[in-house]
Amino acid sequence: MSRAMRHIWVCFCGVGFLAVFASPTGARPGQAAAAEWLPPTPADGKQFSVDAGEPFRLSLVATTRAAPDSTVAIEAAGVPAGATFRTTAGNPAGATVMWVPTAGQVGRRFSLTFTADPDNPGIGPATRHFVVRVHALATTFTLSSKTTETYRYAFVMRRAVARTAPSRAAAPVARLGRLTPERTTNLVLALDGRRTPEALWIHVRLPILPNNTTGWVPRRTLSDWKVVRTRLVVDRSRLTAVLYRLGRRVFFARVAIGQPQWPTPPGEFYVRNQLYGFDDPFYGPIAFGTNARSPVLTDWPGGRFVGIHGTNNPQLVPGRVSHGCIRLKNRDIVRLAKLMPVGTPLTVL
Repeated sequence: MSRAMRHIWVCFCGVGFLAVFASPTGARPGQAAAAEWLPPTPADGKQFSVDAGEPFRLSLVATTRAAPDSTVAIEAAGVPAGATFRTTAGNPAGATVMWVPTAGQVGRRFSLTFTADPDNPGIGPATRHFVVRVHALATTFTLSSKTTETYRYAFVMRRAVARTAPSRAAAPVARLGRLTPERTTNLVLALDGRRTPEALWIHVRLPILPNNTTGWVPRRTLSDWKVVRTRLVVDRSRLTAVLYRLGRRVFFARVAIGQPQWPTPPGEFYVRNQLYGFDDPFYGPIAFGTNARSPVLTDWPGGRFVGIHGTNNPQLVPGRVSHGCIRLKNRDIVRLAKLMPVGTPLTVL
C-alpha cells in the first residue's frame, strides 16, 4: 500500500471510529442525542428481590436536555399482573410502578423494560431493564425484638379493625383510626406478622384498656415500616427514666409519676407522638403521647391517656404527684426529645 493510500485509510478509519463512539447511548443511526434517565431511576440491569405481600415501588424520571421543548413519554413492557403503572409525559417525564406480589407469583422472575421516547425525531429513545424476583415471606416472622434492639412501627393509613387472631372471622378487639386524640397521624408498634391464605396480618399493640392488649390488622392498612433502635424504661419504684439505644444507656433522669389513687400503669407501651407549643406551662415545652391508658384518670388532654411531659413545678420531681402521667423537669424533657423518636417502645416497671 502506498503512503497516500495508507493516509486515506487511516483518516477514514479515524472518522468512522469517532462517529461510532461519539453517538450517545440509545440514539438511532444519524441521531446526535438520546433521552436521559435521572434519579431516582435505578441503574440499568438492577435486580430486585421482593417478598410476596410486601409493597414494591419503582420510580423513574427521564428527560432530554438536547431539546428542552420536546415531550418525553415513558412506556413499559413486562409489568407483572396486578401491578399499577402510572406515567406522566413531559420534560422531565415521570413514571411509577406500584405492586404487591401475590402468593401465586412466588418463585417467578419478572423482566421489566422501560423506554423513554421523545417526540422529537432527532432525539433517540433511552431504555432501562430491571429484574424482579418474588420470594415467599415466612408464615410467621418477627418485626420487633428486644434481643436485636430493633423495633418497627407503621402509620395507620386507613381505618382498620384489630382482631383477636389473624383472620377476618376472628372477634374484633378495637377500631384503629387514622388520627390520635391529639390529631396527629396514628401509629402502631408492630410485634410480628403472619401470612394466611386470605391476607398478610400484623400483630400490633393497641391504645385501649385493658393495657397491654394486642390485636391483628391487615398489612394493607399500614404504611411502610419505620425502624427505631431506642427503648425508654420508666422505673416507678426508683422514679427514674432511662433511654437505651441499641442496648446502651444514652439518657437518665428522675421523674414524677401518679399518686397511689391515680397510678401510672405498668406494662409495655410505645410513644405515639411528640407535641409542642402548649399554651399551658403545666405540660412544659415538649410532651410525648403514648398508647398507655389509665383506668382511673390522667391529667392528659383527651382523657385517660398517659403522657410524658415537662412541668412548671420542678420541685415536685421526683415524686408521686401526678394523675398518672410521667413528668420530667423541663431541661430533661428537652434533652429526651433530642434522643427519642416517635415509635420508641416504652416499658413501665
